[in-house]
Amino acid sequence: RLIVNDFPQTDAEFVERIDEWLSHVWMVRAFLKHCEEAEEDDELRDVQRTLYDYMLALGGPLRGGDDAKYLKQAKKKLRKLREASELFQEIQPEISSHTNFQMAAQSLKIAVGQIGALIELRNKPAEKPADSG
Repeated sequence: RLIVNDFPQTDAEFVERIDEWLSHVWMVRAFLKHCEEAEEDDELRDVQRTLYDYMLALGGPLRGGDDAKYLKQAKKKLRKLREASELFQEIQPEISSHTNFQMAAQSLKIAVGQIGALIELRNKPAEKPADSG
């Protein structure tokens, strides 16, 4: 389910929307990177590294204004981003029941879901109009 007021039409609009959701991923990543629990949990460190790697892969094309390369990388790396989000959902209750961790897990799940929905929408083949004859 895509949360938007209007659907992106151009590659530049898709890049802009994906990058807006990545700001949420970045905040979760920053929280995880600097929390004490990350010092003791390899899986949690792997989650934050994967989030960083996804954004790093998109940073160059974003700065260079290469929308096609950005969208190609976003699609290519989406599986790992989803896996990191799913892992965090799974391990979060074991790591901490604090509201900050619960909200980080929820925020990441929503942001990754929206990024995935945008990428799927962008790559969906155009539907042919119904035959009116």
